[in-house]
Amino acid sequence: MTTTVITDSKLNQPSGLSRPKIPNGVLGMVIFIVTEMMFFLGFISAFTIVKSTAETWPPLDQPRLPWEATLFNSLALLASGFFIFMANRHFRSERHDQAKKFFFTSLALGTFFVIYQGYEWSQLLQYGLTMRSSQYGSFFYLIIGAHALHALVALFLMARLALRAKGRTLPAESFFTVQAFWYFVVGIWPVLYVLVYL
Repeated sequence: MTTTVITDSKLNQPSGLSRPKIPNGVLGMVIFIVTEMMFFLGFISAFTIVKSTAETWPPLDQPRLPWEATLFNSLALLASGFFIFMANRHFRSERHDQAKKFFFTSLALGTFFVIYQGYEWSQLLQYGLTMRSSQYGSFFYLIIGAHALHALVALFLMARLALRAKGRTLPAESFFTVQAFWYFVVGIWPVLYVLVYL
C-alpha cells in the first residue's frame, strides 16, 4: 500500500503547511542584531559617561578626528544601504539581473568604506592616536573598531553570496538575511559618527 502526499509545487512542501512569514535565517539574524545593538549601547553608554566627566574632550594633546573626510566616507556607506534596498525591490519584482547589479554596487561601496576607514586609522596611528594614548583613543578604536569588524563580516557574507549568485539568481533567504545584517551596519553608523567624530 502506497501513500500519496500532495505537495504545493511552488513551496515544495506538503499541501496545507504554510511557509513561515519570516524565513528562519532572517529571524535568526534579527535576534543576533538585537543582541549586537545591546552590545553597542553598552559602549555608547560608557563613552558618554567618560566624555561628560572629562575636563576637556578630546584631550588637547591628541589628534582631532578627520570628520570632514569621514563624512564623505559615510555617504558612501549610506549609498551602499540605498543600493541594497534597491536590489531588494528589484528582487521582489523578479527583475533578478537588475537586483544583482544593485547588490554588487552595494558591495563595492561597502568595500570602499572599509578600505577608507583602514587608511584613516593608519593616518591617526602615525599622528599618535592609539589604544594606549588616552581614553579618547581607547574608545575610538573600541567603538569604531567594533563597527569595522561587523562591516568586514557583513562584506564577507555579501561577497560569498555574490559568488554563489554568479550566473544565477540571488538565493532568496540568504539574500534577505545578509541584507538585514547590512542594514544594521549601515543604520548604526550615523549614530557612531555623530557620537564619536563630532
